[in-house]
Amino acid sequence: MTYDRGRVGGDPNRFGTEAFYASLGRAFVAMCAVVPVLFLIEALDVWLGAGFDPAAGIIPKRIEGLDGVFFSPFLHHGFDHLYSNSIPLILLGTFVLAAGVRRFLWSTLVIILVSGLGVWFTGSANSVVVGASGVIFGYLGLLLTRGIVERTWWNFAVVLLVGLLYGWQLVGILPTDERISWQGHLFGLLGGVLAAVFFRRRRTEPDPDWDSPLTTP
Repeated sequence: MTYDRGRVGGDPNRFGTEAFYASLGRAFVAMCAVVPVLFLIEALDVWLGAGFDPAAGIIPKRIEGLDGVFFSPFLHHGFDHLYSNSIPLILLGTFVLAAGVRRFLWSTLVIILVSGLGVWFTGSANSVVVGASGVIFGYLGLLLTRGIVERTWWNFAVVLLVGLLYGWQLVGILPTDERISWQGHLFGLLGGVLAAVFFRRRRTEPDPDWDSPLTTP
């Protein structure tokens, strides 16, 4: 089914329209579909003893661990780690995805690259880093920055909500626990800030290329 902007009530990026709520709902469903995939990957790793973490995680300062920049966000150190990441990933990802599919994909790529490369250059060479935390902090940084650079009251409302729910997690960018990759959090947050600036909406009218709502066949 294709989502028709005009038929259901205007711009999906304008708060209060039917199109806005439909786009937000579709984004939520899409993000909910991502989490079972992550659980399946973790199940295969744990139950089959596949050893995904050391094989595809980020190993800082080692060439053989560089491919983990792309693979590590899909891996987790056990189900508890994955559980803790699932809800913020769904919530923050929904707000990011609702603003446009292409913006979401490009922003996520920037966040993964900045977060992963930051970990690879600055992390401990004796560690293996996995998890979607860098992406989560990236979405947090993106939403916080988007409210400023796009200067819309809707984005500021999202900033307020995200700040109330997850502002306390900003402590994760500090080296307070050696078991936690604070580098991934810090560089993920930075990647989100950069993505919000790079892919900001520059016009008052929606861009049908960047801001096309979610569609399903």
